[in-house]
Amino acid sequence: MTLSFFDQFASPTLLGIPLIALALTLPWILYPAPSTRWLNNRLSNLQSWFINRFTQQLLLPLNTGGHKWAVLLTSLMIFLMTLNTLGLLPYTFTPTTQLSMNMGLAVPLWLATVIIGMRTQPTHALGHLLPEGTPTLLIPVLIVIETISLFIRPLALGVRLTANLTAGHLLIQLIATAAFVLLPLMPTVAILTATLLFLLTLLEIAVAMIQAYVFVLLLSLYLQENV
Repeated sequence: MTLSFFDQFASPTLLGIPLIALALTLPWILYPAPSTRWLNNRLSNLQSWFINRFTQQLLLPLNTGGHKWAVLLTSLMIFLMTLNTLGLLPYTFTPTTQLSMNMGLAVPLWLATVIIGMRTQPTHALGHLLPEGTPTLLIPVLIVIETISLFIRPLALGVRLTANLTAGHLLIQLIATAAFVLLPLMPTVAILTATLLFLLTLLEIAVAMIQAYVFVLLLSLYLQENV
């Protein structure tokens, strides 16, 4: 029983072929295609309004140089949000519960922000490693600490997203299993457990959206330090 709880995080395969690429590709079909008509339907208008509002809030603290990342960050947020919410459906697979995939997204994007900072303003980028007014004796220690914290950033991005989604999926499965077991024994307790499961599912939908937003927001803050 204990091992079966973690089977949902195993990458699905068909005839020995991993299907994670299919799981990453299919969500894009759900988005409405752009239209050449003057008047769009309500779904397209809602999508355009959401993307515009999110892009404005995301790029508000960035200067003009950081606005080049608007398409990338907005597409990444929508992509992560779709994967996270679709993973809450029964008999589905959530690719963002795989630490390898999250690190594959976090490390290159974080590294790109660092490289941009080193190319455009190296003095300012290296200045983050040593705060102004630091005592002379603490300079070597602070440089080591700030360097370690700099390299921990992509790890924190990937682990945060993986841990939150994995914990939510496990908690939903544990409470659902408890509700099924308690139903023939204590129906009243089972109904209360099912109510708790419904509320937890609503919470996990919010967490799935918030974690996608936090992932992109932290990337934009790293970008803000280097542009």
